[in-house]
Parts: sequence; C-alpha cells; structure tokens
Amino acid sequence: MSEENIDKTQCLIIGSGPAGYTAAIYAARADLKPVLYQGLQPGGQLTETTDVENFPGYPEGTNGPEMMEEFKKQAEKFEADIRWGIINEVDLSKRPFTAKTDDGKIIIADTIIIATGASARWLGLLSEAEYNGYGVSACATCDGYFYKGKDVAVVGGGDTAAEEATYLSKLCRKVYLIHRRNELRASKAMQNKVLNTSNIKVVWDHIPKEIIGETEGFAKKVTGVILTNVKTGEEKKIDIDGFFVAIGHKPNSDMFKDYLEMNEVGYIKTKPDSTATNIEGVFAAGDVQDHVFRQAVTAAGTGCMAAIEAERFLGSYE
Repeated sequence: MSEENIDKTQCLIIGSGPAGYTAAIYAARADLKPVLYQGLQPGGQLTETTDVENFPGYPEGTNGPEMMEEFKKQAEKFEADIRWGIINEVDLSKRPFTAKTDDGKIIIADTIIIATGASARWLGLLSEAEYNGYGVSACATCDGYFYKGKDVAVVGGGDTAAEEATYLSKLCRKVYLIHRRNELRASKAMQNKVLNTSNIKVVWDHIPKEIIGETEGFAKKVTGVILTNVKTGEEKKIDIDGFFVAIGHKPNSDMFKDYLEMNEVGYIKTKPDSTATNIEGVFAAGDVQDHVFRQAVTAAGTGCMAAIEAERFLGSYE
C-alpha cells in the first residue's frame, strides 16, 4: 500500500447528518483536524424531510436538505475535511484504528466517532416512495404537527406504532392504526392506551396496497390509502391526509458488530451520560445509539458530546 493512499487523522467521523456534522464542527474548532466521510446518504435521514419546524433557531422553519447543507458549510468553515465516500471496513482491535473507504483509501485514526444513523423500515410500496416527504413519513414526532386537525393512518402493530398513533391522536382528528393481525404486538400498557383513545380506530387484518395522492405542478399530497384484507382479499379505501410507517428502524451498525457492544436490535451501547463505547477512543452519536428519541436536535447534542469526549480522550494521552 503506497503512502499516498494512506491518510492519518486525530479524529475520523463516520457518517453525516446532525450528529456527524455537529461532531465535525466541535472537533474542528478544537483543532483535531477531523476527517468526515458522508456515507451512503449525505445529510442522513433529514434529507428526506421536506419541512423542519422543530429545530431551534429556525422560527420560520426550513427543509431538511437545506438545513444539512448549512451544517456541512459550518463544519467546513472551521476546516473540517468533509469527504464524499463510504467507509466500508474498520479495524477497532487496536489504536490507532484503521478504516478503509470504498475506493481503497486507508484512514488511520486516533479516535473514531460513529454517526452512521439508522434507517427507517419501509413497506416497499412504489407509492410509498413516490409520496415520501409529501404525506408519507416515518416519524410522527417530526411531522405530526403538519396534520393538525386532519385524518392520518399509522401502519404497524408494535410499541412504535402504538406510540406514534397515541402521539398523533392528540393532534389529529382521526387516526387509523392499520395492522395485519387481529391483535397488537405492543406492550399491554400501550395497547390499552390505543384501545381507549376515542379518535384512534384500529383496522385489523389489513395491509396497505397502495397510497393514493394528487400532484399539482411540483406539489404532491396524500389523499388516501387502499387496504387489502389479509383473510378475504377484499379491498377498501380510506381517506387520509398523512400516512405514517411505524414498523421500526434499523441502526446502521453492522460494520461494527465484531467490536462494539450493541443491544438486541443493533443499537450501539454507550456509557451512561456519555457517547463512549466499550472500546476506548471510539464514540457513537445520533440515531445509531439512540433508539428512544431519534430527533435531529438530540442527534446534534450527542455529536457535540462525542467531539468533546474525543478531544478529552486525546488530551489524556498527550
């Protein structure tokens, strides 16, 4: 391996989005000269969100792609090295750590901040992809406010779906909870909340077949969903303004499974009040370690924490 194909850095940040870019801002200001690889989805899940109204500092709101571009520019202002590309292999068995990019470059890093995020699980419908960000969402907390006083549907049967439906019931006129079985998989406490909320209607034994919408110029909006009864095959249509997919998220952590402690579904475990993992010098921030809140503002907060902890860790070895 030629020397020109090897880079060395005090701090390697894997992944962008609010966590990665915020970590880059703080690490750069601390003169760690961080290198950040943006990954498969530069800007993270927020780039799929058309409107963002719940991030502090944007009183008129903004949209996800623009917001992430501003995060990126701020990191670059402080001379963070933001790179287009993917880290597809790591060796965390010893310090300094080693990472390999998709084009074969080797990065040797004294510390690593993992900010690879999580990916929403989708149904796989073509219409779901068509209206994603235009009435189709995977986050009620992020987008529920846009459907205040309107009718929406949530698909799923676990705790996530029950929580999303309950949250939306406080904002929306009516919430349809669509589930393929005749009983929910959610905890009893969450089931009781759903079944005892007057404006939540559970649609048992049905799966979505197609999301219906309208397009006017460049504007799209959801107007309904066609459901199929899994027992009889009969179809029916319900009129809705928003469609929320709540069948879970998958943390993008597979690359680290041989080294880092994770919970049963793959979220990286971090120490209490910290972003530190079980390996000294490796930190995790954002949705790859947060299965509770999954918000842009909390991801940014843990990105800040990770950079500060990386700086302190390096300081302790000087």
